[in-house]
Amino acid sequence: MSVRVHVSGAAETAVSTHIGQLVDDLVASSITAQDPALWGTDAEAGASKRLGWTESVSVSRSLVAEIEALRAELLARGVEHIVLAGTGASLLAPELIAKTAGAELTVLDSAVPGRVQDVLHDRLQSAALVVSSTSGSADGIDSLRRVFAQAFQSLGIDPAERIVVVTDPGSPLGLSAREAGYRVFAADPSVGGRYSALTAFGLVPAGLAGADVGELLDEADAIQLYLATDDVDNPGLILGAAIAGTSPPKSRLGIVSDGTHVVGFGDWATQLIAGPTGTTGTTSRGLRPVVLELGSPELTAGAADLQIVRLVKDADAFHLLPQHRHEGEILVSGSLGGLLLAWEYAAAVAARLLGVDPFDEPDD
Repeated sequence: MSVRVHVSGAAETAVSTHIGQLVDDLVASSITAQDPALWGTDAEAGASKRLGWTESVSVSRSLVAEIEALRAELLARGVEHIVLAGTGASLLAPELIAKTAGAELTVLDSAVPGRVQDVLHDRLQSAALVVSSTSGSADGIDSLRRVFAQAFQSLGIDPAERIVVVTDPGSPLGLSAREAGYRVFAADPSVGGRYSALTAFGLVPAGLAGADVGELLDEADAIQLYLATDDVDNPGLILGAAIAGTSPPKSRLGIVSDGTHVVGFGDWATQLIAGPTGTTGTTSRGLRPVVLELGSPELTAGAADLQIVRLVKDADAFHLLPQHRHEGEILVSGSLGGLLLAWEYAAAVAARLLGVDPFDEPDD
């Protein structure tokens, strides 16, 4: 299995308490089957439109060849610098994928003039812009597209050769982009921004920047069957129960990287968890995730309301080393593709245990 989860202390007790019921309730297979009733009546309408991420690995396969072909075209035109413009949670996944692959991706998440000017003056002659938006209706996104189009034209560059758009089918952005001759990748409208890592929103920018997105999908595919199986060894069920099922509940989730090859995972994981589970309206059951550094005092303070999740190189061996004392922590290891999919399942499981809608998010 490409993802390992080791639990101890309160987290281990939480898993022991909840894992049997999660298996008996067929939670894993029901998530995979896209059953919107898993999170209660109030969440059913939203969940019925946001479970497409469970099929992202297979749906996104056809994108790989398109992304690789477009990257080759851009390289042939001298493009070596990819800028990603957008808003919301969908920006964090491509940044994570690119960083882990050692590929350069400049993220522009606002239309603040100073920041925009800095990016425009950074190798624009050899740059391409990816505009990313689910709805395509955000005014800031459209203004950034127009600013870059004008900047490319001032250099004698056809914007249609340098601007790529990722958006939902039929969005205003997609319609205007096609009229302008831009390359448009249609995303899956049944996937929300926080769960879009393995869709066009995550793969197109990272792939154009140089990440091997085919390998990423292979990594996710390697664990997909395990995550869909109603079994006590399912890492998605274990992780979800460990972070949301402790008693008394732990309201804070501290995510720290310690020896893992994955770069920046905590930033992506915190937005995945924080969106629905941090807005329950009941502070005793909400989760407030935060990224911690290895030297953060929270790691040794022993706060009763803080659950530490440590991303390590090998969760099976890490807790056995005598120089490390991590009783009560959740240790997680795995390939990036496997981790992305496992944490998406875990977030959905955690939301069920907390009684909230995991897919409640606005369009951007």
